[in-house]
Amino acid sequence: MKTLYFAAIAGVLGVSNAQVIQGNYTGPLRPQVHFSPPQFFMNDPNGCFLDANGTWHLYYQYNPTDIVIGNQHWGHATSKDLYHWENQPIAIFPPDNSSQVFTGSAVIDVNNTSGFFPDQDNGIVAIYTLNTPTKEIQAISFSRDGGFTFTAFEGNPVIDSTTTNFRDPKVIRFQDNWVMAVAFSTDLVIAIYTSPDLKNWTHASNFTHPDVGALFECPNLVELPVDGSDETKFALTISTNPGPNDGTVMKYIVGDFNGTHFTPDPTDDVVRVVDAIKDSYAGQYFYGVPDGEAVFIAWATNGDYASDLPTASEGWRSSQTLPRRNSLVNIPGQGWDLVSFPFDLSPVLGNQLADTASVVNDSLSVDYSNVESNAIYFEANITGLSSASSSLFNFTFSSKTSGESVSGSYQFADNTFVLDRNNTRGFDNKAFENPSRFNVSKPLDTDGALSISALIDRSIIEVFLNRGELSGTMLFYPTEPLSIFSISTEAIPQDAEVLVSVWGLESVWV
Repeated sequence: MKTLYFAAIAGVLGVSNAQVIQGNYTGPLRPQVHFSPPQFFMNDPNGCFLDANGTWHLYYQYNPTDIVIGNQHWGHATSKDLYHWENQPIAIFPPDNSSQVFTGSAVIDVNNTSGFFPDQDNGIVAIYTLNTPTKEIQAISFSRDGGFTFTAFEGNPVIDSTTTNFRDPKVIRFQDNWVMAVAFSTDLVIAIYTSPDLKNWTHASNFTHPDVGALFECPNLVELPVDGSDETKFALTISTNPGPNDGTVMKYIVGDFNGTHFTPDPTDDVVRVVDAIKDSYAGQYFYGVPDGEAVFIAWATNGDYASDLPTASEGWRSSQTLPRRNSLVNIPGQGWDLVSFPFDLSPVLGNQLADTASVVNDSLSVDYSNVESNAIYFEANITGLSSASSSLFNFTFSSKTSGESVSGSYQFADNTFVLDRNNTRGFDNKAFENPSRFNVSKPLDTDGALSISALIDRSIIEVFLNRGELSGTMLFYPTEPLSIFSISTEAIPQDAEVLVSVWGLESVWV
């Protein structure tokens, strides 16, 4: 550990910028399917893009010298499938000892609008906030080697300011212009800028909404496909607080964008939560994904306790959520809903532990202690319950030795889904414990059907109802690994069906 620690410091000081910080991924709390940093502290995903060779690039807020937030750099990892990640050298360093490289985004300058890439069509421009002692400013760096090493633009900052609350630029291509959404955080404003060349920016408009929250961070302006149609709609996501479960949260508003102004849908001007449970924040969409797809990843934690997580004992803190495909659906009586479901899981699916078992007024138990990753995924499909007001669906992940558990249930009487981490004892933190039980509403489909999926990965669980019409991310920290999965149902009509499949997951870090 000490050797790697000093190697990281040497890289930060510029002695060895090519150093790849190594990590130990064997700790009992270390996720095996979710991305986590090799060592030290990680927060927001940054600069996400897919290159022309099919390589996904994930940059992230990174402190390479300590286990708490601070000394922010851009860490970097690459993947061919969004699960098996290869750690790369730190990509972007602060320009001096008093500044930090905060959150931002990256684009592929195919047409060399910036002038940085006269002989190539795969130049990468990163756009980020420099946090200085007196103000936050927007700066750019460019990469001629596909996003592995960057050179700071000599004309930085590209947008100056006089405030310490101006951050997190997300840039997209819209028609013939570059468009930036950036937060004036404490003013509760998302500003939209436009540029022909990524260097010269013009303020175009401001957006705010009274129902978002008390702080604006990490905006995304994204065009999303509408399920079942050729239509698309824009969504503006904003990371903020407080959330419905206290602490930080991501919210979204659906509307239209004309190149300079975002306008909420006049028939459904509602602010909704991206992830219904507590541990997802500062998400970002990948640039360069083919038309018709929107791929998303977020920081899997909550600002109330991110710098206190017990994984420090293993030398790291924080993971990212599963990568997800996002789309929109217009649900009668509910309005626009963000559909968020895991990106193709086939690269990590292992042996099937239960094959479409029927669990009607019965129970199913799976011992997954022999699954080396200690991570599993299940899907339950429930049909024929339109009149089943007293029906109940329960699932539990538990430890044979400590008695700890994480549990969930769907109560059909009031269409309420519950996820509970109260019976785990590995993290003593008041904000984490209050609440430790999360209740959200998700009505049945009109045909009386419901699907429930969940992926549990040592210390993180992500749940999806109706294939992502409702999603939630929750951290939990047991003192012993959870290794028994059980499902039970009650008061299910005999002509209904409850079909359950369970898979073990393969570690991506072996």
